[in-house]
Amino acid sequence: MTQTIERETTTQGPQERVDQWLAEFEAALAARDVEAAAGLFAVDSYWRDLVSFTWNITTVEGRDGVADLLRAQLEQADPRGFATTEPPTEADGVTEAWIEFRTATGTAKGHLRLKDEGAWTLLTSLRELTGFEESQGTSRPQGVSHELSKGRTSWKEEREAEEADLGYGTQPYVVVIGGGQGGIALGARLRQLGVPTLVLDKHDRPGDQWRSRYKSLCLHDPVWYDHLPYLPFPANWPVFAPKDKVGDWLEMYTRVMEVPYWSRSTVRSATFDEAAGVWSVTVDRDGESVELRPTQLVFATGMSGKANVPTFEGQDVFVGEQQHSSQHPGPEAYAGKKVVVIGSNNSAFDICGALWENDADVTMVQRSSTHIVKSASLMEHGLGDLYSERALAAGVTTDKADMIFASLPYRIMHEFQIPAYEKMAEVDAEFYERLEAAGFDHDWGDDGSGLFMKYLRRGSGYYIDVGAAELVADGKVKLAHGQVARLTEHSVVLEDGTELEADLVVYATGYGSMNGWVADLIDQATADRVGKVWGLGSDTTKDPGPWEGEQRNMWKPTQVPQLWFHGGNLHQSRHYSLYLALQLKARYEEIPTPVYRLQEVHHLG
Repeated sequence: MTQTIERETTTQGPQERVDQWLAEFEAALAARDVEAAAGLFAVDSYWRDLVSFTWNITTVEGRDGVADLLRAQLEQADPRGFATTEPPTEADGVTEAWIEFRTATGTAKGHLRLKDEGAWTLLTSLRELTGFEESQGTSRPQGVSHELSKGRTSWKEEREAEEADLGYGTQPYVVVIGGGQGGIALGARLRQLGVPTLVLDKHDRPGDQWRSRYKSLCLHDPVWYDHLPYLPFPANWPVFAPKDKVGDWLEMYTRVMEVPYWSRSTVRSATFDEAAGVWSVTVDRDGESVELRPTQLVFATGMSGKANVPTFEGQDVFVGEQQHSSQHPGPEAYAGKKVVVIGSNNSAFDICGALWENDADVTMVQRSSTHIVKSASLMEHGLGDLYSERALAAGVTTDKADMIFASLPYRIMHEFQIPAYEKMAEVDAEFYERLEAAGFDHDWGDDGSGLFMKYLRRGSGYYIDVGAAELVADGKVKLAHGQVARLTEHSVVLEDGTELEADLVVYATGYGSMNGWVADLIDQATADRVGKVWGLGSDTTKDPGPWEGEQRNMWKPTQVPQLWFHGGNLHQSRHYSLYLALQLKARYEEIPTPVYRLQEVHHLG
């Protein structure tokens, strides 16, 4: 049975309480006394580790979980030097502290929440690899040699030579498929760590993924949430960045951060040579076929996989246009046209709103309930304490906000989310009354935890209202309900017999799992070996159990050696690119990386 260590807490202040816990924890770890270390945790407790102990992204629960992790990883991790980095705080019976420590391979940071019974939550995260720190601050590169010599090359010439050689004379250690914000962020991280990397993208220029979308598209998340690594947006950047500004920023960022990037490069196939331990990646680079031989392959194709384009009877006889939302060119050509949009989530609302602004006759077909939150309310009650000007004024930097978010284990995160959405429901009660009076089927998530948990669990089922929901509430965008039965030459027919005239049908029907790209570029067997990407196993709508505790297959080792997935929103891409880059750097430098609790496969896609 796990031992419970009794501690005097009634007369201690927050600093003394944390210092005592850290001292006891370190002493138990140094003595390799797993039972004593586990006994410092509450019965209901959570330890989330981002690479520092486990070479994985994983959460263990309870004293038994802590003990299991330590039995497997303590010897190789060899942690020491635990200390606070700022004065701990206390509220509602919980003491919180920011901590730092060292392991055998690097320096780490973390966050601790203590209750009287012991540690309630512990976050540990690897931040640097010892001996392989990034060249920044006092160790930044000189940029020039002040020893003159004949034939001395400039920085520009060195970069041009490197660019010409990479992928031909020198093979990249990492190939990243997908050059949107995720691939670019990871490429920047790996560049700073000195890992030979190539980011591949099919578009003409970095940022074209954004430029090619409909003209009204803007980020729904605020600027403080959306910074890229190393180079934050300037102080005059719009709160909600228009898509063309995002595209231009990504292109500039790629150049300034010197991300090795091949545009006009489409991956045709990839195979793994198990004997050699390398991938063979066939790339069409602007008409030239190139074979790359990386050791590690990363799919950075976004949070989602391939577009879900449904199949309905009559699609072949419909005489108008049909397009998935990802292919929607914008509303300009559809003034006076009848448009039916299948779906009622973010893309559906954005497209409906833009079409209405351009005088199209728009009908939204809602097939299942959707959660809607008004943008201003989300900023104030959902994100304001972490990502806002008021958060910055309170000393909550972007990195600190990311760590606060990461410190909340997914098992209990909904408990922190529910009060925020209850407040939004109260503040915007009149809006929700009008929306539901118009016939819109609205929900707050399976447990009332709102948008962010829906995003983490299923990646769909919500809309951040920037105006289009008001059009539905006011009847300016018409609303229909039900599943599509068939298409005729000029209409969409629902299962209840409702017939909707249409010149254009937009399928805002979402995306599949990212392992769909693996099936296309490698093979189905490899995709099945990886399993579903994204979701927590919460056993809520579209997120089947069993409980996994972390995002499936994201930013961590998969069942396929040397195959990785990176993506998510801008916040996740920024934060988790660090941990993926450190895992790849460790392997590049041949540092032992024994993985604890390799991802299991419960669902294929």
